[in-house]
Amino acid sequence: MFLGKVIGSVWATQKEVGMDNLKLLVIQPMDFQDSEAGTPIIAADRIGAGVGENVIVSRGSPARTLFTDRKVPIDAMIVGIVDSYEVSQVAQETEGNAWKKRNSE
Repeated sequence: MFLGKVIGSVWATQKEVGMDNLKLLVIQPMDFQDSEAGTPIIAADRIGAGVGENVIVSRGSPARTLFTDRKVPIDAMIVGIVDSYEVSQVAQETEGNAWKKRNSE
């Protein structure tokens, strides 16, 4: 999972079976210093996130397990809208540097 900010929406008039009623949002990964931390991705949203909100995103097969009754071709799913968070300064610097290194390779 990672922290991200909703920066836009994607509209698709044609979607694969199983993706009906799923809103698609553009998410910018963020570090805990509120700086960009990677390439934006598209994530499915069932909980009503909006542009400008911080969200928690699950990726890969854990995102698909939220759909127990059907197979859905998604790679990323918004699983929470962040109200606030608190992280020590040392943890912020360590996480920010590690995230940037992972996503720049």
